[in-house]
Parts: sequence; C-alpha cells; structure tokens
Amino acid sequence: MFSHCVIFWTDPANSEAADALLAGMEQYLRPIPGWLHFSCGKMQPSERAVVDCSYAVGLNLVFPDREAEAAYQVHPQHIEFVEKVFKPLCTKAVVYDFA
Repeated sequence: MFSHCVIFWTDPANSEAADALLAGMEQYLRPIPGWLHFSCGKMQPSERAVVDCSYAVGLNLVFPDREAEAAYQVHPQHIEFVEKVFKPLCTKAVVYDFA
C-alpha cells in the first residue's frame, strides 16, 4: 500500500475556497483510476494541542503501490485540477507520502 496525503491551505480572503476545492477534487480527482481509498474533507477543529488546525482541506488517497500513485500524478485530470482548482484557490499545500 502507498498512502498519499495532501494538506491544503486556501486563500483566507475567499470564504468559498474550501468548498470549491472539495468540489474540484470530486470533479477532477475522484474519477482518476487506480486508488483503493479516496477521502477528502474540511479541517475539523480540535482542542488538542498536538492537532494542527491551521489548514483548510485534507485529501487522503491509498494506492496499491508507488507506481499507481505515480500514474495518478501525471493523469491529465490531475494536471487539470492543479491548474484550474489548486492554483487559483490555494496558498500552500504539504504532501505526506508513505508506504
């Protein structure tokens, strides 16, 4: 298994950015073949000091292997998501990949 987690910070001046980012994930990313698990959602506040609440949206994908994740990265819909959704709406993203 290969896990690909992405944490997104949206433009704070755009109050609709998190919802638009999630809609873009559903439109462009969910249809890409190859993943075993796909989940995305808004940051959930926590009173625990160890929980980072500074981001807006998280994306978690699990692939059968690194090769499947690599194919996802170059898929035309992923490229389109980056250009049409991520770049206009986000100020930062951090990726955590692990196997």
